[in-house]
Amino acid sequence: MSAALNIGARALNTNLTALQVIGHNIANANTAGYSRQTVQTQSAGYQKLGGQYFGKGVELAEVTRAHSEYLTREARLASSASAADAERYGRLQQLESLFPTGTNGLGAAVNSMLNVWNDVASSPSDLSARVVALARADETAGRMRSTVAQLDVLASSANQEASGSISTINRLATDVAKINQKIIEAQGDNGAPNDLLDQRDQLLSELGKLVKVTTVGADDGSTSVFVGGSQPLVLGSTANRLELVNNPDNPSQKQVNFVQGGVSQALPDANLGGSLGGLLAFVNQDLPDMQNLVGRMALALETQMNTQHHLGVDLQGNPGGDFFVPSANPLGVAAATNAGNAQIHSEVSDPTALKASDYKVAFDGVGVNVTRLSDGVTTSFASLPVQLDGLRFELDSGAAAAGDSFYVRPFATAARDMQLAIGSPSQLAVASPVMVTPGSTNAEGLSIESLYAFEPSANLSDPVSISFLADGSFTISGLGPGNPPPDNVGPPASYNYTPGEPLQFNGWSLTLRGSPTAGDSFVVTPAPVGTNPQNGGNATAVLALRDLATFDGVALGEGYGVLLSHLGTEVQSAKFAASYSAQLATSTESARSSESGVNLDEEAARLLQYQQAYQAAAKFLQIAQGTFDTLLQTVGR
Repeated sequence: MSAALNIGARALNTNLTALQVIGHNIANANTAGYSRQTVQTQSAGYQKLGGQYFGKGVELAEVTRAHSEYLTREARLASSASAADAERYGRLQQLESLFPTGTNGLGAAVNSMLNVWNDVASSPSDLSARVVALARADETAGRMRSTVAQLDVLASSANQEASGSISTINRLATDVAKINQKIIEAQGDNGAPNDLLDQRDQLLSELGKLVKVTTVGADDGSTSVFVGGSQPLVLGSTANRLELVNNPDNPSQKQVNFVQGGVSQALPDANLGGSLGGLLAFVNQDLPDMQNLVGRMALALETQMNTQHHLGVDLQGNPGGDFFVPSANPLGVAAATNAGNAQIHSEVSDPTALKASDYKVAFDGVGVNVTRLSDGVTTSFASLPVQLDGLRFELDSGAAAAGDSFYVRPFATAARDMQLAIGSPSQLAVASPVMVTPGSTNAEGLSIESLYAFEPSANLSDPVSISFLADGSFTISGLGPGNPPPDNVGPPASYNYTPGEPLQFNGWSLTLRGSPTAGDSFVVTPAPVGTNPQNGGNATAVLALRDLATFDGVALGEGYGVLLSHLGTEVQSAKFAASYSAQLATSTESARSSESGVNLDEEAARLLQYQQAYQAAAKFLQIAQGTFDTLLQTVGR
């Protein structure tokens, strides 16, 4: 009789436990990271009575959670990639907003500054036109400074968020270590600590959104967490930490270090993943790229404007000075491991050949290797000074040891420090230092379009005579050294003429239009003193800079388009990556949720099932109790 009572009691308790587990599932249906739990039952065994075997009922085997380690790992990795792509795309969108098109864009300011020189060339003595030219230049410099300031704000914001992410990662690592300890302590019990396991999985999910992690389980139930490929952020119940520091070899970039036992080790950006990886990709790649593009634009404009302005003459007859305040030559940042005491710098040698990149200058004991960091191309030289990509790298002092290296940012301060150097319209060097006089017997087939100095030359003021021959070519006399050789050996030696193409000799550029007649002649001489107010030759030269191929073959006036093209390509690429990885993350999370999540319809059905089983067990227990009572009464009589 006691066996029947025990069967009923076990059934009652087992079904009650199942109802409690179902209620726990229903209560946590919307709890993030919760895995559905299921009661597993088994036969309580048997007993032998009178040569027959009778079952002893049911008992609770264990409470399991619906969990797939594979699906959980895939969802975590996909979520990490999605967080990285989404973070970078969001930051690039903010970056894109700083570079508008149309009249509000930086390109419009540059073109407006250059186009106004057309009015100056047409009316060299008009002070109002000069004032407008200065105002447009000052506005362009202000736009440059404002753009860089906004880039600095973006960088500061991203760095602060990265620092906050590091703090959150370290906190989550500590929490995982604590949960590991609780799980280890619970391992001696019969059942698995399902809710602790869910809590740990949820912490790992949150951690994975910040940084890419891999996990390895141990026999004691703990899980070790690795970042950066192989660095143990959590080992059992011990948590290490990460820190955000400046890159010692490149102070403009941030670096994540793994810290264990007081020893720091840099983690490669490519291995970070998560929103932290997306932030570092923006801070260390996208933002410097745009800073270099803006800086190159400013430095090329500044250098070409200053060079051309120096070749002109102002209203007082003085040679032109700097138009913009020259940027300081950027110094190379020595690597922390340098053994020598060398100091180097870079300066512009050809503003039309500049590449928007930072550079690494390394000494190997035999020569000098200059690496363009934008594409990793390295060029070797015997020693400094060297010229590469329109830059000249020079040794200022000291000596470099083998293994020393320097990080050089040629464009870091060009836009940030851009300032107009001229305060008075009379200081504008609008006039050309040379003039051209056509021969008195010239036919009317040729006309003079422009004449201006285009480069410094010791022979600039030397008188030069040009005479056209019957075949359309021309002879020239009075040239100094360093000029192009004749196209035709002769005799007489002559140069070919093409209408509209400039004739460039002795540092000046003369453009003629039309068809020459044999005997046509021109004489180029220094411009007489007192003709400056009527001379707009150098203003024409400044205007011509607008169409000068400067940025990888693109005209100076179209340089902003190069910047926008690069930015647009990066934004579209990031948008595609973010969209794709978000879809993948959603898909993998759906697969994990379908395996582990709570389905309320299913729980309702199971609730009814176990409720009926509980009621049946209670009824059986009631019947057994009644039978036992009747038996006792019968025996008692």
